[in-house]
Order: sequence, then structure tokens, then C-alpha cells
Amino acid sequence: MTQVQKRRLGRGLAALIGDDTSEESVVQDIRSLRHVPVELLHPNPNNPRKHFAEEDLESLAKSLKDKGLLQPLVVRPRGDGSFEIVAGERRWRASQRAGLHDLPVLIRELDDKETLEIALIENIQRSDLNPLEEARAYRQLIEHYSYTQQQLADAIGKSRSHIANTMRLMTLPDAIQTQIEKGELTAGHARSLIATESPEILADKIIKLNLTVRQAEDLARDTNQTPSQIAKPEKDADTKALEKTLSQAIGLSVNIKHKDKAGGTVSISYKTLDQLDDIIKRFGVSHS
Repeated sequence: MTQVQKRRLGRGLAALIGDDTSEESVVQDIRSLRHVPVELLHPNPNNPRKHFAEEDLESLAKSLKDKGLLQPLVVRPRGDGSFEIVAGERRWRASQRAGLHDLPVLIRELDDKETLEIALIENIQRSDLNPLEEARAYRQLIEHYSYTQQQLADAIGKSRSHIANTMRLMTLPDAIQTQIEKGELTAGHARSLIATESPEILADKIIKLNLTVRQAEDLARDTNQTPSQIAKPEKDADTKALEKTLSQAIGLSVNIKHKDKAGGTVSISYKTLDQLDDIIKRFGVSHS
């Protein structure tokens, strides 16, 4: 398939799903528009969207009871007199709840690849997919239909980096993927966990503390730091001055660690046994 052919879906989606208002497209829609019994319509098993919010379906069902289904579903023939839904499964599900018996459909002759492409693009344009559903659809198009990430980005109108970053979410543990699908974590939260050593622990903390994406990124960055990378608290000027005074008095390096009300420690560094003996003598201790 040529690059031009692969980009056709992104530009021509309106015509394929019945949103094109040009005269030619309207005539085609009129010819292919039919009313089909609900029981003859079947969901596409490869539809990227797997989760349908209960509240969303109930709200749409109430609207359909009052006004009916105004926008046709896009379907393709199954060969046995029934049809497979290409675009509009949510409307089909809500229509059944609303008690509608016949639904308007636009019939399209589409192969499996085109069906997946249309379902993916329609859901993305209408923000119907959660990040994991989107990632799996990208993987399916790349693995089954030999797309590169750049060709896929061109076809659906997204950047290549968006494709790559979204697919990386599938490398996270199953528990975190479930949290993404439930809406407990956004894609931005999840991406900050990919390179961490304990992503599940951090994910629970992000949810519990209701952190923003920026705060989650800071948390992940701090967790990944080695002890030498973590900035040590700056000592106050008085402590530094006292260290300097003691060091000059005994001729050795002195380090003071103050712990507020918990007290602190004073340590003296030496390099030779003679220096150690000198320290002991200064304290008036005999070790002979």
C-alpha cells in the first residue's frame, strides 16, 4: 500500500462515516441508507473501544427515547443478511436501552484493515478511547498491517511521538493498566512511571495523594535518583563557621551534623595514626 493510500483514511473519514456534506457524498448516503432491525446488527470484535461508561450509555439512551437516533451507524455486510458495526457501537448499545427496534445505517463495503482504521480514527476524533485501547489499536495496525509509526501518525493525524508514547503504556504492569482503563490514572501520570523501579507503589501514591502530572513526574524523578544525586540540605552559616573554627584549632577536618531538637554529631577526620594520637591527647585521655 502506498503512502498516499494510507493517508486517505485520515482525509476521507468524513465521507466514509457519513459526515461529508458534499453533493456527491449525500447522494451516495441516500442510496446506501437503510433502516435495519437492531437484532441484525453486531458489534465489531476488533473495535478498539472495549469499555462503555454506564452513565454515558444511560444519558444517551434517554436522549434517544426523546429524539430517536439522528446519526446513522456505519456498517458492513456480514454475508448472512446481518451487518457488522464499523462506527457507532455506543449508539447501538444505547438504542437497545431506549427500546428502539430499527436503526438507520450506512452500508459500506470495507475490508478488515479499513474497518479497524475507521473505528480507530472515529473513536480518537470523538475522544471515546481510553489510552490503553488507543495503544492496542496502534499495535494491531502496526503488527497486522505493516504500518510504521510515522505512516500511522500521518493516517490518523497524530504525531509520531504520540504514537510511540501511547504504545509504551503497554509495558506497564497489568495493575497499572487497569488503573488507566478505570480512569484513576491519566496517560500523563502513567508515562511518568514507565522508567521507575517500583511503578505500582508510585501509582498508588499518585492516586492516594491526587497528584498532578507534574507532581507525579517530580515524584518519579526523585525516586529514580541515586543517593549521590539527591541534593543534601545546605548547612546554615553558623554551623559552617563553627566547623571552620574547630578545624583551625585542632588542624583537622571537622564535620557537624545538627538534627534540630534531636541533637547532632561532631566528627573529626584524620589520615594518620599520629593525628589520631594527637586527638586523644587533646581530650586528656591516655591509651598507653
